[in-house]
Amino acid sequence: MMDASNGSANFEEINSFFDSAPSLKDGEAIKRKVEEFLEGRANRVVCVTSGGTTVPLEQRCVRYIDNFSSGHRGAASTEYFLKAGYAVVFLYRRGTCQPYCRSLPDDPLLECFEVTNGSNVTVNPIHAKTVEGAIIDNHLAVTRGTLLKLPFTTIFEYLQILQLIALSMRSLGPSALFYLAAAVSDFYVPWESMTVHKIQSSSGPLDMRLAQVPKMLSVLRKDWAPLAFCISFKLETDTKILVDKANMALKKYNMDMVVANELLTRKEEVIVVTKGGNVIVQRDKTESGADVEDPLIKLIVDTHSSYITSKQIV
Repeated sequence: MMDASNGSANFEEINSFFDSAPSLKDGEAIKRKVEEFLEGRANRVVCVTSGGTTVPLEQRCVRYIDNFSSGHRGAASTEYFLKAGYAVVFLYRRGTCQPYCRSLPDDPLLECFEVTNGSNVTVNPIHAKTVEGAIIDNHLAVTRGTLLKLPFTTIFEYLQILQLIALSMRSLGPSALFYLAAAVSDFYVPWESMTVHKIQSSSGPLDMRLAQVPKMLSVLRKDWAPLAFCISFKLETDTKILVDKANMALKKYNMDMVVANELLTRKEEVIVVTKGGNVIVQRDKTESGADVEDPLIKLIVDTHSSYITSKQIV
């Protein structure tokens, strides 16, 4: 719950959303994991959100509305943040792309292994280097305590876990960074309005009214983690409105940075929108397998460093 006395117009809607949401399964265990991960940590920590949220249409869910996102951006960015020395809380949609697994075949269990001598299972030589590298890199990140993975599926799970993470990271001050790359549903069916059981097609055409998901960016900035460096994303299919929409989000939610990406070119370039101006970031096309996330994270790390310094001076 949050104090609505600060004048934010949507605080009442946000409180209502959380009050009516189904209880987070294993909420106490998730909170404990986050607190243990952050305990005694002196270096920078980034919360990377990744993948799309679902909107259940029934409480005992059979049907749902989904948000398009493969999770590639979040997974790739996590790798580069780890490389830059950050600890990462990776809040990801179940079944989406994972750090260090982006180069594996689409069906890794079937494609990465083979049977020899009738019953022995070994790594397929074609994928051996990739598989071993993914296993080693992931193992190092987890055992060193620099990577914590937390899954979600629904919009209810995502926002409750994000709030939990943000409140826990609040004590880190400007060393905390939020990289909100998840595709978050704009509309949802309030839990109390849902039918409990599967919607029956025999009832005829479905007429359903969706409510707007309250915007959490402003409360993240103002209440949950007010000193953190916050980055949101804006995806559009129309390049003509992309930068304008990103600038609107920057001002409306007081973000430190908005990463604007157009659907068809999102893996080639992004536009980083800040109060100081816009920067076009492109992947290195001369290097095979280069990611646009590589120069993007380098820019973010440098900007975050300046942000931390400015807060220390103040």
